[in-house]
Amino acid sequence: MTQALHPPAPILVIDDEEPILLAIDTTLQLAGFNHVICCRESRDAMNLLQSRAPCCVLLDLNMPHLDGRSLLTQILASRPELPVIIITGTIDVETAVQCMKAGALDYLVKPVDENRLVTAIHQALRFRQLHQENRALRQQLEEEPLAHPEAFAEIVTASPKMTALFRYIESIAPSPQPVLIRGETGVGKELVARAIHRLCGRTGPFVAVNVAGLDDNVFSDTLFGHVKGAFTGADSARPGLVEKAADGTLFLDEIGDLSQGSQVKLLRLLQEHEYMPLGQDSLRISNARVIASTHADLWDLQQRNVFRKDLHYRLRTHLLRLPPLRDRREDLAVLADFFTEKAARSLGKEKPAVPAELLRLMADHPFPGNVRELQAMIFDAVAQQKSNVLPLEVIRDHMARALRDRSANPDAAWVGELRFPDPLPTLKEMARLLIQEAMQRAGHNQSAAAALLGISQQALSKRLKPK
Repeated sequence: MTQALHPPAPILVIDDEEPILLAIDTTLQLAGFNHVICCRESRDAMNLLQSRAPCCVLLDLNMPHLDGRSLLTQILASRPELPVIIITGTIDVETAVQCMKAGALDYLVKPVDENRLVTAIHQALRFRQLHQENRALRQQLEEEPLAHPEAFAEIVTASPKMTALFRYIESIAPSPQPVLIRGETGVGKELVARAIHRLCGRTGPFVAVNVAGLDDNVFSDTLFGHVKGAFTGADSARPGLVEKAADGTLFLDEIGDLSQGSQVKLLRLLQEHEYMPLGQDSLRISNARVIASTHADLWDLQQRNVFRKDLHYRLRTHLLRLPPLRDRREDLAVLADFFTEKAARSLGKEKPAVPAELLRLMADHPFPGNVRELQAMIFDAVAQQKSNVLPLEVIRDHMARALRDRSANPDAAWVGELRFPDPLPTLKEMARLLIQEAMQRAGHNQSAAAALLGISQQALSKRLKPK
């Protein structure tokens, strides 16, 4: 009787060292994975990828002829959904993390720990299964209209990117698993969290808290509450937000700023649904759905041992990435009109006319503060308007001030994220790459790209001319 293959699609192991291949193959066979393909020659890997269609890849970084980083790029270009686990020496951990940011799922340090290897494979298989389910769901929903458009009424948009995101939100809303919302400051992460809550079918309330700056004691008291006499001044018991969110949703904003001690307590809440109020010895059970948000790069925080890896993976069961306003400029006109009407109504004024020049002004602005920045400048302009026409000089002042603030603190956007390749590129190469990135972020608008770079549009135009 032929033994069934597990997993049905093979695990592909790529490493030029025969002892490493043998050790990995043996470990996997003993763990019940009997469908393993070993490859010593990195130049043969892509052919194997096409002919054998593996379910996951274990990839060594340091190999002759074609190194792991180059091969990773080729693999993900061909099979972006394929989970790739990097195998690396201790000195290459930084490079391995860069590979994870490029799309790899995880990394293992040589000598490879057997338990760690098996756990990584199980995780890769779960990742692949979730990806296949999500892809099938996305394809099914891609052309369908929203089932509950009323849930997104607070989010004003004309962007296909946002509509696709809404469809995905409708599909995951009933899930009890955590949701992680990634996005820059001002993109509307809490609005999206509220939309998820409206769709989830839970009868409890939506409870939001910004955890940035909370030390461990304040975090514990805020979320879990305390009993009478738990500490000096605790004259009566106080329920925490977890209890208040019973049968509902607990939204934790800026989760990337959470302290290490608080991360451990949050992980227990997510894994075991258990928490303990301050001063109480017995555990309580929570059924609140947790949604977290952050503008921070959690991969970078994880690498710097600031954010727990297990918590990161637990939070990102369902991951939403909200595009910045500069990547959905089709929303500028509808948002400007919406905020103009809203501001006029709140200020008791008649809605002013919106000059056509406003759209041209906004098209050249990078909006570092996203939708929140646009709302602030429109409200200020409506407050100052006197001739029933939105005053463009107020808008220009806001934009100039935003760019000055950016120039005064140029490190704020990327501190802790910048990584240099080895060997270092030349200054000429770096300038070319920086200009390409600015043009891409600015939607190939030269004025906006020049503002991002802190140079004049004429200087940028000169650099863009072919030589």
